[in-house]
Amino acid sequence: MPEPELFGLPLCPAKTAGRPRASEAEARTQELVEIAARLFLEKGYSKVSLEMIAKQARVAVRTIYVKFGGKAGLFTAVINAGCAHFFATMHDMETSVRPLREILLDFGLRFGQLVASPQVLAVHRMVIAESMSNPELAQAFFEAGPRQTREALQRFFARPDIRSQLRGDMTPEALTVHLLNCIMGDQLKRYLFVINQTLPMPDVLRQVEVGVDLFLGGALQK
Repeated sequence: MPEPELFGLPLCPAKTAGRPRASEAEARTQELVEIAARLFLEKGYSKVSLEMIAKQARVAVRTIYVKFGGKAGLFTAVINAGCAHFFATMHDMETSVRPLREILLDFGLRFGQLVASPQVLAVHRMVIAESMSNPELAQAFFEAGPRQTREALQRFFARPDIRSQLRGDMTPEALTVHLLNCIMGDQLKRYLFVINQTLPMPDVLRQVEVGVDLFLGGALQK
């Protein structure tokens, strides 16, 4: 039987007896995050208790509070782990000296794959459904996902060498919103509200290429 996966990563192996080494402790923390993510996706955020997570992960509830500060902190760790998996091999946008279009295509493809993944879509739908009754859930999702993505793009667009290539009347904030809308604006709504309507990766790549060129067409210095 194949190992269960979450965000494309296999769950960690079972615990060993005795005091864990640093690598074992890190693996156990990863397993805890992955078990929490699976339960959130299966049952919904509000129906999952820390006691339920602790029992399946074979840890004390106090351990979750110490490591993550509570359920919202653990959910934040779930989002961070998912994003890190998709962006792990992307060039650093703050230091890359490749042509502007290549950097944006690299970002756009990772972002498109992330947004189109079934697990992330399930999390996104869960947040939308529960945000009114669980504002901490919506806040945790925004802080760990959309806000970090936007701030990374704003720092990129504020780089002097990048800024000099783009229109002076568009702020880094406006450029960020324009890029995200060009890459995934309307398509994200289709992903969220039409169940099982996702694109194969070659189509995602073509969509990203069109979106990046549309962005550059409106944002480059004339």
